[in-house]
Amino acid sequence: MIERKLILLIFSALVFSCNNAKVAPGIQTLSLLEKSKALKLRGEKVEQSMLRKKDSIERLFDGKRDQSVKKNDEFVDVEKLSGNFVLDMKYATPDNFLKEKVYSCAKCYVRNEVAQALLNANKDFMRQGYRIKLFDCYRPHSVQKKMWKIVPNPGYVADPKGGSVHNRGAAVDITLTDLKGNELDMGTSFDHFGKEARHSYTQLPEKVIANRKMLRSTMEKHGFTTIKSEWWHYNFSTGKKFKISDFRWKCK
Repeated sequence: MIERKLILLIFSALVFSCNNAKVAPGIQTLSLLEKSKALKLRGEKVEQSMLRKKDSIERLFDGKRDQSVKKNDEFVDVEKLSGNFVLDMKYATPDNFLKEKVYSCAKCYVRNEVAQALLNANKDFMRQGYRIKLFDCYRPHSVQKKMWKIVPNPGYVADPKGGSVHNRGAAVDITLTDLKGNELDMGTSFDHFGKEARHSYTQLPEKVIANRKMLRSTMEKHGFTTIKSEWWHYNFSTGKKFKISDFRWKCK
């Protein structure tokens, strides 16, 4: 009898021990799950806080960018947009058909929309190993009047009554150089008033014709058009929408 009670006591003890062994891991697991949920919630809150801060920073910088964004019709200094152009502003020197300096300093201003197209064209040329060289850009209307008095020929100089696309800040006179600044041969000098400067003139070396063709095709690709008489002159395709201006830029 005593032995039977002893055996039952030992058996009960073993069962109790086993039950405790099974219960203990369950309690630990529940505790870990609770902690995991708490950490997950905390992590989500931290993430949301960081996203809010990021949005605030982005809005701040976007606001600053918006303040610096220029309207399409604003005049911009091309040199301030890119240092990859070559400037040889002929009317800021006596080296032009007027034989006198009519610009107070060598600056190239155009409308912002035109400047962006010009930048894209120059990037295209640079991938081919060339750069745009600028002879003339925006031209004050008063200078146009002076040009007309000297050369009253609408084939070469626009009548100031209607104004030039240059006066609207939407035309450029250009050529190409290699990346070292050496000019490509275009057959004539800038402002050559003769048939040799025409796009249709073909009595030129093959290399010259190829150079003119490359200049024209790339500029047309980026929204510019030509006039018949001057290989160097390019109008922005929608340039006539801008008003004629006579503003003078500041020189340092």
